Amino acid sequence: MSTTFVERNEQYAASFDKGSLPMPPSKNLLVVTCMDARLNPAASLGIELGESHIVRNAGGRVQDAIRSIVVSQRHAKSLSSTTRTTPQLREIVKKDASPAVAQLVDQFDFLEFSNLELSVKEEVEHLKNNPLLLKETKISGWIYHVENGKISRVV
Repeated sequence: MSTTFVERNEQYAASFDKGSLPMPPSKNLLVVTCMDARLNPAASLGIELGESHIVRNAGGRVQDAIRSIVVSQRHAKSLSSTTRTTPQLREIVKKDASPAVAQLVDQFDFLEFSNLELSVKEEVEHLKNNPLLLKETKISGWIYHVENGKISRVV
């Protein structure tokens, strides 16, 4: 399957011209939806690349998406998990927040990372060691390069 990913990505990246889009969605929109493979949320809602954050999970459950929603609402750039630590991110959220929000965010882990490749390796290792996953599950880790549309396999 990884060969197919690479071949299809080469076709995609050959005409990719959206690398300069800003990180925050231009429509200030976030969609939480189901991960059902038959669903193409962007196409079905008429959302173009760069217009919305789309969070997908089993059943489209917001409880499972709260970290992504919190980051999206603060326009991702100021809450980037690649440039700030959890304590810094907590302070950004607590700014102008009620005491109740401050108390909640103090218990929140933003799961930040400073090295994308290392993070992918750690995430793959976490999945491989998770007893809830079926033993025959094939796991790989990839990086999508937003500037040129290309992917690279890490694990």
